[in-house]
Amino acid sequence: MDNNQQHELYEYARRRIKQKKRLYFHFVLFFVGSIFFVLIHRVLKIDFYPDSNWDIWAITIWAFLFILHFIRVFITDSFMNKNWERSQIDKLVAKQERKLQQLQSKVDNSQNESL
Repeated sequence: MDNNQQHELYEYARRRIKQKKRLYFHFVLFFVGSIFFVLIHRVLKIDFYPDSNWDIWAITIWAFLFILHFIRVFITDSFMNKNWERSQIDKLVAKQERKLQQLQSKVDNSQNESL
């Protein structure tokens, strides 16, 4: 493996580690913030909007955003990153080149037979 490939692997690993650290930080922030919202509304009885469950709505929206972040980190980016796209493009180009070579050999064979 040459230095360029090693550097790309290192950069990819560094990006993934940074991405996962941010996800864990956001999870802790979500967890502590949710407890804080519940404490403010249910225990301290502070109502910013009377006759509403604003804490539940805030936690629900926050949970939705966290789930989107989780899906992006662990599902989407884990296999559909730039390297994956590049490898898929390379496979398609190689397949197209093989097909073009086959067609070219058929054309050459048919021209040779007609002579």
